[in-house]
Amino acid sequence: METPEVLTDLDAARTSSTTGSVRKKLPEVTPAFWVMKIAATTLGETAGDLFAQTLKLGYFLTTIVLFLVFVVTLVVQLRSSRYHPFFYWTVILSTSMAGTTMSDFMNRDAGAAYLSNGATRLGWGPQGLGLGYPAGAAILLSVLLAIFLAWKVSGMTFQIRDIVTFRGEALFWSAILVSNTLGTSMGDFLSDSSGLGYAGGALLVTGALAVLGALMRVRAVPNVLLFWTAFVLTRPLGATAGDFLTKPVAKGGLDLGTAGSSAVLLAVLFGLMAHAQVRERRAAGRPAGAERAPVTRRADRP
Repeated sequence: METPEVLTDLDAARTSSTTGSVRKKLPEVTPAFWVMKIAATTLGETAGDLFAQTLKLGYFLTTIVLFLVFVVTLVVQLRSSRYHPFFYWTVILSTSMAGTTMSDFMNRDAGAAYLSNGATRLGWGPQGLGLGYPAGAAILLSVLLAIFLAWKVSGMTFQIRDIVTFRGEALFWSAILVSNTLGTSMGDFLSDSSGLGYAGGALLVTGALAVLGALMRVRAVPNVLLFWTAFVLTRPLGATAGDFLTKPVAKGGLDLGTAGSSAVLLAVLFGLMAHAQVRERRAAGRPAGAERAPVTRRADRP
């Protein structure tokens, strides 16, 4: 059974002395959250391909650059004392972009299947490890499960709305980076190797997400499990949607290009982030008494 734990003002004061703040650092999971997640992951796919393929920087160099961008955005998020939509979603976007090129570097090589127009190289450095999508996905899934195991052993909550410690956030963002990289491998496999094509792969993932939504009404299925499964699956949805927007018509895409698609998606995401920022400021401006209602936490069951 799940035992409710009520956090009173006195408990909050004590928690503040050990964690630095009890203000939430991560967003509430709402329908708007999932819309922004899909927008960010789709942009991560098109932007990652823009740097690595269109601008011909290559998977290796682009991965290094985008991983450094991820580190910078993560430091800003970790140093923040409360939830800022721009900080949070910038990290999500950076993990999506870095995950795209990290996955491509792991799974691809300099073969004709991955380098078009007779090219033999793509940018500076190694062209890729050539592990293939199934092997790459298996490795990433193992790493993700290891992170969740360490998370469980630590005894910290899996409920993102209750994560207020540095260690909890570090585990959360480690899982996000690996899950977005794993989702890219899954999406590329569906688009390129499964025979479903870009639209077919996107429809398959959408159907799986609909099933997860229906399972939310089943009390026997933990919401934490459903959340993380959905979080992983929204990444291949973004990958297949991004490929559908950018790839040539002959390959089943719309051929809108990585630059144009990324610009439109960036505008959409920034608009959603601005809306979320306005709502967060309004919530922060509510009377103090409205914010001091006891916060109910549930003991998490992985």
